[in-house]
Amino acid sequence: MDSWKKAVVAGSVGTSAILFLKKKWPAGVLTAGVALAVLASEYPEKFESLQAELPRYFQSGMRLMEVVSRAGQKISRLAERGGEGIWDEISS
Repeated sequence: MDSWKKAVVAGSVGTSAILFLKKKWPAGVLTAGVALAVLASEYPEKFESLQAELPRYFQSGMRLMEVVSRAGQKISRLAERGGEGIWDEISS
């Protein structure tokens, strides 16, 4: 990769991190997009393989969110009961 491309990627990533920390979400996304566009132009085969794998990543993420949601529901039910039978719920 050319040195100017490295500088653009590094500058965009750094700027987007600062913007995200300052809670300027749209500007942070825009500058992160610049970095991704430069990387995609340099490594198109890597981005094609990533694009092919995205549905699998989303499915895994959705399964994880379902498990977390069920755990949260179980914890809220336990909290409503005032802690009665906590050990029974945990061990089942």
